[in-house]
Amino acid sequence: MSEQQDVIEELEAAGVLNGVRWAYRSAVTRSLEDYSEGAGHDAAWLGNTRFTLFRNRLDRVFTCEHYSITGSGEDDADVALDRLFEELPKEDIRTMPRLGSGLVRRADLNGSPSWTHAGRRFLLASCKHGEIDRLPWPRRSPTKRSVARQRNPEPAPTLFDGLDDEEAGGLEVLGANKELDLPTFVVAHSLDPVTGAPELVYGRPRLNAGGGNAWHWYENLLSVPPIKGGYHIDDDSPLPAGPSTVADAEVRLRRPAEELRRDRASGEQ
Repeated sequence: MSEQQDVIEELEAAGVLNGVRWAYRSAVTRSLEDYSEGAGHDAAWLGNTRFTLFRNRLDRVFTCEHYSITGSGEDDADVALDRLFEELPKEDIRTMPRLGSGLVRRADLNGSPSWTHAGRRFLLASCKHGEIDRLPWPRRSPTKRSVARQRNPEPAPTLFDGLDDEEAGGLEVLGANKELDLPTFVVAHSLDPVTGAPELVYGRPRLNAGGGNAWHWYENLLSVPPIKGGYHIDDDSPLPAGPSTVADAEVRLRRPAEELRRDRASGEQ
């Protein structure tokens, strides 16, 4: 079994990738709904807002940090659920996967928002729409460069596997390139500011110093439709009452203004 198949099957079975899909769709929808040139928003605002909301929604669906729902009593649980659902539209609450507490934990890497599950970490990277395959890791932060520099387990690693093309001749780099404490992957995402077309992938990045493919492998997470969520709400109540019987609605993306500039809307992080 390949690493890609092993990792993706495990994350799908645990519900982790369903959580990532929900978080991204929620972030995209809210970002486009809130965008308004009349209010002074610009393309950079759209990209940065999408990234910020994506991070927030991941914490919510995985009940991390501020959104932990563990408590000692019923009142504590009610307060936690109020916080979890705050400012979410009813459809987001209905479709949010209901995952076990502690399934995914927040574990930032050098200040970069990251999450862990079963001994693996993932962090976020945004880019220009249509450029996920060529994402320039050498021009990203030192943390993302170190993630892209990890040795690829397939094929068998060699002495210089994963090193920057320009660094491969320098043996001193081997001492400086310390292994990460956990195998670390990347969730990369983008949004076309004109058409509203989204992109979302999970994979193992490749340090492409000389250009070329930015990945050893990745999985397109949007090829799978949304599944039913684990919460449902009554019209007059924000609290969950059990599994939803309402089919997921397809995310509808509002067309932003034509003059949004593509290369500023990426919200690169």
